[in-house]
Amino acid sequence: MKNLLMACFILAVASCSTAQMSYSSKNKKAIALFEEGRAEPSKSVDPKTHGPNYAAGIALLEKALEKDPNFWEAHMVEAEMYEELNQPYKAIEHYRKAIAINPNPTSGGAVYFYLGTLEYTIGEYENAVKSLTTFTQAKGAHPENIARAKQLIDDCSFAIEAMKNPTQFKPVNLGPGVNTKDPEYFPTITVDGKTLLFTRLIDDKRVKGSYQKQEDFYVSNLSTFNTWETAVPMPKNINTVNNEGAPTISADGRNLIFVACSDESGINYGENRKGKGSCDLFYTKRLGNQWVDPVNLPGAINTGNWESQPSLSADGKTLYFVRKVMSRNGRPDSDIYFSTLKEDGSWDTPVRLPNTINTPYMEESVLIHPDGKTLYFSSQGHPGMGGLDIFVSRMNEKGEWGKPENLGYPINTSADENSLLVSADGEIAFFASDREGGFGDLDIYYFVMPEKFRPVKTLYFDGLVFDAVTKKPLAGKFSLVNIKTGVEVIKSEADQVNGTFTVSLPLNEEYALSVSYPGYTFYSQNFNMTVADNQESFHMDVPMNPIDEAGPATALRNVFFDLGKATLRPESYVELNKLRDLLKANPAIKIEIGGHTDTRGDAADNLKLSEARAKSVKDYLIEQGIETSRLSSKGYGESIPIFTDEAIAKMTKESEKEKAHQENRRTEYKILK
Repeated sequence: MKNLLMACFILAVASCSTAQMSYSSKNKKAIALFEEGRAEPSKSVDPKTHGPNYAAGIALLEKALEKDPNFWEAHMVEAEMYEELNQPYKAIEHYRKAIAINPNPTSGGAVYFYLGTLEYTIGEYENAVKSLTTFTQAKGAHPENIARAKQLIDDCSFAIEAMKNPTQFKPVNLGPGVNTKDPEYFPTITVDGKTLLFTRLIDDKRVKGSYQKQEDFYVSNLSTFNTWETAVPMPKNINTVNNEGAPTISADGRNLIFVACSDESGINYGENRKGKGSCDLFYTKRLGNQWVDPVNLPGAINTGNWESQPSLSADGKTLYFVRKVMSRNGRPDSDIYFSTLKEDGSWDTPVRLPNTINTPYMEESVLIHPDGKTLYFSSQGHPGMGGLDIFVSRMNEKGEWGKPENLGYPINTSADENSLLVSADGEIAFFASDREGGFGDLDIYYFVMPEKFRPVKTLYFDGLVFDAVTKKPLAGKFSLVNIKTGVEVIKSEADQVNGTFTVSLPLNEEYALSVSYPGYTFYSQNFNMTVADNQESFHMDVPMNPIDEAGPATALRNVFFDLGKATLRPESYVELNKLRDLLKANPAIKIEIGGHTDTRGDAADNLKLSEARAKSVKDYLIEQGIETSRLSSKGYGESIPIFTDEAIAKMTKESEKEKAHQENRRTEYKILK
């Protein structure tokens, strides 16, 4: 709208000239230079930008002003050209000079809107309030611009208060291992905080045209000395001569989704890659130390529009991303969407986040924290300091996103802030900046995240899946269920080569772990995700027993009953369904289900309770379609404890004793045939 109004102003000036109507200047040489300068950008090409030659136009307008310093039309057009060159300070200077000569140089007071918007952009908030207020009071002011001006006045008020109450912010450069003379930006990190992957804009003579630069991925690892090692490029099947950028890496560092863009043909996205729009999301996976060739992200996310800046949830089931489109008035607009992973491995039709998050202006650089409930993003539409500001929104128990909160000054400034990354524990944040003192252009920095903007503290749970007999690594499939809610929070698999896994989990929650692999009885365990203050992770190795009639009984650690009762609790169904699937996949197997109690209470009552619990499990499996002839159940009461009473008596901590009693209270299955 602003450009449209200015274009009308320039056309009006031109029509005045055509009709032999007078300008404010009577100097014929000044008028001739003005008309020549006004037309110059459309006549010649700027050798640096390859666009309209505004610099040449400005040079002629300056000569016109030398002939007549009070030629306000020349100041107005020169201000507009400086705006096109993204030189706001020069544009402001000339708008102010035009107003000083003629307080109403445009109809509807539009010049005050232009001026106030620029003043807001560079952080002159009090001056912006004055200019924008003058505009809203002008006769004939455009209604759409009045609405925008009022929003900007509110933003200025917010910014003034924010600067009076600054947030603690001491950014630290990540150092020469990561940062160079080239721009580095869009960092992503594994949940253990030890592998950083980011985008670097590099010189590349293979790129066609005069702009011989393109984006590639680089990886840096955290050394034992807590410094970032020299970054190395991703393999050549990932990095191509085209642009790759804005990556998101899974918690374990084995799955990567990133943006790749086409070349000038609009077809080629890199070697053996095909896309749907100017920029698409692509997917690759690491097997051992090798990355497979990327593919266009399966499903409905990619379109003819511009999809970018993905952020993968810790459970790998939800992908947030930014889609850019052209709005109704021709202004570029981008919103945040999310898509969920379907059972077949493709991504479902994306859903736009609600207007709580998205505005009629730009939203970019989305990050879903590993806690799954804290969303960071950049926006022009929420009250802020100017440009893109970083905001945080939290999901409530109903799954609704709360009102975004600005991270405040000086994290946010009048410039654009984006590409925020927050560590799993929520204490450290990373971002890109071209501030003074860096190694070159954009560098990656970190800072301590203020307490009030931190997410739920989330650490990582890792381990190794292996054959209990041969110790060979296995690519076991595992799931983690929140015992309190019954919700499956993680569904993944161990590395196909080395059997390792790493996932992120919020602290102070109790989880049920189930791991399965063809030819093996499945493994189950439950645990509370609590760690010591200086502990980084929760580790658990997973030995898998081959299906063998001579094998030991397998504990069903995630089968739960209410105290003193034999009724299955609903959170037991996930585990029992895995036992059902194991039996269906191996139809020759016959099993015995055994119930066990601890030694507390009456022995006869314990035996009776264990028999009833074992029968409850048997009955559930029969309801699930397992033949009765393949199942038997038996109660052992307190006769086969894992921990004897003598062993428990020697324990010094009550928590250890209670855990031992809990181990004794168990349901197991044993393969009979």
